[in-house]
Amino acid sequence: MPELPEVETVMRGFRDAFEGHRISHVSVNRPDLRWPFPADLREKLEGHHVLSFRRRAKYILMRLEGGWSMLLHLGMSGRLTIGRAGTNATPPAHEHLVLETDSGARAGLVDPRRFGMVDLVRTAEEDSHRLLAHLGMEPLSDAMMGPALADLFRGRRSPIKSALLDQKLIAGLGNIYVCEALFRCGIHPERQAGTLTGEETAALAEAILQILEQAIASGGSSLRDYVQADGTKGGFQDLHLVYGREGAPCPNCGAGSPIQRMTQSGRSTFFCPTCQK
Repeated sequence: MPELPEVETVMRGFRDAFEGHRISHVSVNRPDLRWPFPADLREKLEGHHVLSFRRRAKYILMRLEGGWSMLLHLGMSGRLTIGRAGTNATPPAHEHLVLETDSGARAGLVDPRRFGMVDLVRTAEEDSHRLLAHLGMEPLSDAMMGPALADLFRGRRSPIKSALLDQKLIAGLGNIYVCEALFRCGIHPERQAGTLTGEETAALAEAILQILEQAIASGGSSLRDYVQADGTKGGFQDLHLVYGREGAPCPNCGAGSPIQRMTQSGRSTFFCPTCQK
């Protein structure tokens, strides 16, 4: 599933092509994805100017004049491709939603497995939407600091990796970037969250911010289905230090301590057993 840097990258490509322009045409090519498309989606979008964009966790919000926002989640295999309308190119398979603007921009939502979703919400009520209301702190916000993490983790006996993936605590972090952040901080993924010191939570907050910013600058991580809005792959997968590198030498410890993989809550965790304590 695309994680925060991938969603942020897609959102920025969408914003660059659509912000400030009027949506001139909407095509809904099937009745549903994970859930049915809103019955009035075309009515709420066509003829309206796009005012701005926002990302909340792994959701994209496109805000329109008239007080409505389109909420988009890419699901497991979804991707949003940005191009030009009227090129006569054959539409890709599994393209379920198409938006075009008066400037000639075209966005197509391609989702072979149909785990994505599209909904409408009043812009003033975005944060109370049923999918957003429970979400925790944004990791790219000013709130992402050591003391805030210490408050979140205080008294928690769950593994630190599980706490970081808990969307009710921190919104948008995913498996790849949590593995990478814990490695950079030398924190073992099975450590109880409540045992981290103030120094460790400060280092962890800084590592999370740095990794996410680096991943966004690299266009995200392309492992399977994900591509950027222009169709190109991201590049951060080439910078992974531990994720997907089971058996490789630890970048810190060398060949004497190869990267290991274990399963936590059904997900693969990659770590160094020597330098992560």
